[in-house]
Amino acid sequence: MSVPDALLKQLYTFGSLENTDRGVEFALKNRLQDATLTGLLDVKIDGDTVPPERVHLFMGEGETHAADEISDEDALDFPLRRTLHLRADRPALESGTHNLELTFRADPFGTLTFSVEDSISEQDEALERIPRDPDDNCSQAIIDERQQFVEDYGDTSLDHVPHYSFDPAVTEGNVENFTGVAQIPLGFAGPLTVHGEHAQDDVLIPLATSEGTLVASYNRGIKVCNLSGGIEATVSRDCMQRAPVFIFDNARAARDFTHWVDDHMDAIRAEAESTSSVAELLYIDHYLSNHFAYLRFNYRTGDAAGQNMVGRATFAACGWIMDQYPGPVEHFYLESNFATDKKASQVNVMRTRGKRVTAEATIDRDTLAQHMRVEPEALHHHWSVSTVGAFLSGANNNGAHSPNAITALFIATGQDVANVSESSAGVLYTDITDDGDLDISLTIPSLIVATYGGGTGLPTQRECLEVMGCYGKGKVHKFAEIVAAATLAGELSLGAAISSSDWVSSHETYGRNR
Repeated sequence: MSVPDALLKQLYTFGSLENTDRGVEFALKNRLQDATLTGLLDVKIDGDTVPPERVHLFMGEGETHAADEISDEDALDFPLRRTLHLRADRPALESGTHNLELTFRADPFGTLTFSVEDSISEQDEALERIPRDPDDNCSQAIIDERQQFVEDYGDTSLDHVPHYSFDPAVTEGNVENFTGVAQIPLGFAGPLTVHGEHAQDDVLIPLATSEGTLVASYNRGIKVCNLSGGIEATVSRDCMQRAPVFIFDNARAARDFTHWVDDHMDAIRAEAESTSSVAELLYIDHYLSNHFAYLRFNYRTGDAAGQNMVGRATFAACGWIMDQYPGPVEHFYLESNFATDKKASQVNVMRTRGKRVTAEATIDRDTLAQHMRVEPEALHHHWSVSTVGAFLSGANNNGAHSPNAITALFIATGQDVANVSESSAGVLYTDITDDGDLDISLTIPSLIVATYGGGTGLPTQRECLEVMGCYGKGKVHKFAEIVAAATLAGELSLGAAISSSDWVSSHETYGRNR
């Protein structure tokens, strides 16, 4: 299997080169796909080969492997996203830049060779560092040492941070230098009746928050929605992006490049999808400005949120493009800010990032008046006025507070909480039916959620997903429908509270903690 040179070099973790009391160490991280190392054939440092019996490999699990022992019969698993440390038993390197060259054999790639440059910086022995064990950084001994370091450095006592109920090893890949936990209160709202294409249940909604009145407000909205028949939810689009930029000498060259990309879409798709059994490259948008060609790669990523997946796939595709494009390319960057990762943007509102999902309900007039002390006309008028306010302010959401539900659900279920930035966008619409009831709908155009991978497998987060029947593969659209439905219930509750002037009194009753 051919691997573009630019992608191959990404195996090396830049900045990892260091002198230790056991030799010279550096690290590789598998950013390609699950692999098996069947031979470390050559390690050169500044052109000098290190004998294989003096090279050792370890993955942070306490088990060390000598390079000369690795073979087809005694192979070393190298899973995707795992880090492999190499230690060369040789004299310390001087400060400055050094050349490293590795040749190894791995299934399914065959024999691969790459070289990189990295630097040794002068170490200030007086510099205080958080304790770390390169062999097993999640052992109880190193965790205890870190906790003591934090107590001494912060001149405080950690009475709650050190108490947790799971094996710290499960946090590898989720956090570095694990020291303890930050406990956030968890409450449940519901059950909420959801009529989705995937979620067709009465579900409890786990909300992790420190904001008083939040769970109560969602409970109130859920009650009124349930009494009116529940909430219908629909996922209408699903894609995740990475947006590289290619730089040319002039605008004409950038334009011609995009035509070449369109003509070679099948080959680019094959390269991108070769890095994952899940990622599916749907299409590539291109946008031209000055002498830059911005390509927005759009993928389907299964039940994972997929940012890392599409980054790896796009890098492979770009490596192929750089190798194959017949014209000159001055430079390229894997991310140009056009994917707007962890940022709200109009392009995401229009083109979707993550899941585009709509929740809608018809709220019975009498039920609304009885339980929320507001009539549909008053609520509809209030939202019309609020939409003007949102427009004038430049907000990305004309609703009341959809990020409240999204954030609390994200924390409870192990989502990447920074994705609330994109997921905060919302388009709320209301109308009055011929019978005088309230029609209300909310579209979340860039809801980034996962039910597999990332933080979803952490113990408490997995339990919260399992409560909703949303953990694992094949569940992400169900989860998206539930998130949107719960968010709509909260919009109804807060909108009614503001319209009926209950908002401040509710916070005074439930939200005071001072």
